[in-house]
Amino acid sequence: MTFPLAGRRIAVTRAETQLGAARRLFETAGAEVVDLPALVVGPPDEWGPLDDALAELEHFHWLVFSSGNGVEAVEQRLKRLGSCLAHRPKSLKLAAVGRKTAAQLEALGAPADFIPPAFVADSLLEHFPASGWGLRLLLPRVQSGGRTLLAEAFADGGARVVEVAAYETRCPAGLPSPAVAALEQQRLDAITFSSGKTVSHTCQMLEAAYGPGWQDKLAAVAVVSIGPQTSQRCHQLLGRVDAEADPHDLEGLVQACAAALRDRPSPAGPPGAG
Repeated sequence: MTFPLAGRRIAVTRAETQLGAARRLFETAGAEVVDLPALVVGPPDEWGPLDDALAELEHFHWLVFSSGNGVEAVEQRLKRLGSCLAHRPKSLKLAAVGRKTAAQLEALGAPADFIPPAFVADSLLEHFPASGWGLRLLLPRVQSGGRTLLAEAFADGGARVVEVAAYETRCPAGLPSPAVAALEQQRLDAITFSSGKTVSHTCQMLEAAYGPGWQDKLAAVAVVSIGPQTSQRCHQLLGRVDAEADPHDLEGLVQACAAALRDRPSPAGPPGAG
């Protein structure tokens, strides 16, 4: 068994409740993981629009999920209405962007009817199994900062799209102590980002902690992104991306991290050094 990240320290930026799966994958590859929660997932400001849409599921043709957070929120709200995704109207089909999102649906007994070949929204649009004309689609999404590409593209194709806030992702209060220590001691090899918001929030926390020179803290750290939209945010706020995952999922993120660090010396030597 090979350990492509043996001796490397990797900062993982995800939601507080989603760090476990990423940590396991990176540790399996030999890395020492520094948790850097960059999202706090919570309810939207109001549930009304989502609840109203879920009460009329029989009038929709497709329910399109672009994240696991959306799946969890919809399932919980359906349970309050005495239903669940597994017992949705038979005419309603499910689409899922990403392996993890699809796996969550599978675990709920509601397997996706369509999963695009690439784990990005653009792939869902390109390979969607039906013409959008005349379809009614429900797109649960993050309250702020999410992409409107799906809704706009489906609407351009003649679909009637209802896009509703199912959850919100907010910035944590500040950097956790282990991350601060790793940054101060220059003991990080790479930092990984799994969404545009994790980039924005991490930069926000770094600036709050270190002031105008906050970018210097990442000067020797490889920046690794999970996909095109995340990479775009990295370029905007950090000026670079050293590697991008392909496929655009956690496994791909681990592989991209290994590729980015293959020929780079560790800034602080092996774990335990210093």
